[in-house]
Amino acid sequence: MTDQFALTADQLAIQDMARKFTADRITPFAAEWDEKSHYPVDVWKAAGELGFGAIYVSEESGGIGLGRLEAALIMEAMAYGCPATSAYISIHNMAAWMIDTFGSPDLKAASCPNWWAWKRSPPIA
Repeated sequence: MTDQFALTADQLAIQDMARKFTADRITPFAAEWDEKSHYPVDVWKAAGELGFGAIYVSEESGGIGLGRLEAALIMEAMAYGCPATSAYISIHNMAAWMIDTFGSPDLKAASCPNWWAWKRSPPIA
């Protein structure tokens, strides 16, 4: 019998990438960020380069078009290193998805390239 709850190879790769990103870019610095009330813009940009700013935003709008399970794997990995960072990026994804799903073409054109992908500048159809 096949294990219906096993992650696919792609999901395992996504989880591994998120864990490595967290271990390298978040966990070593999280306590200092909290202590100094630091907002790590460079980390948000690096996360954006991986697509973490638009996980379940459509590819047509510049996202990476993954599902909620893949998003949960990413958020879980990041929460291990810093719950605040994971929460920020999770909420950011929720707002980005709402704009992508319900926003007018003008709102998408104004928002997509710079707002949810941080550093990525995808074309908007």
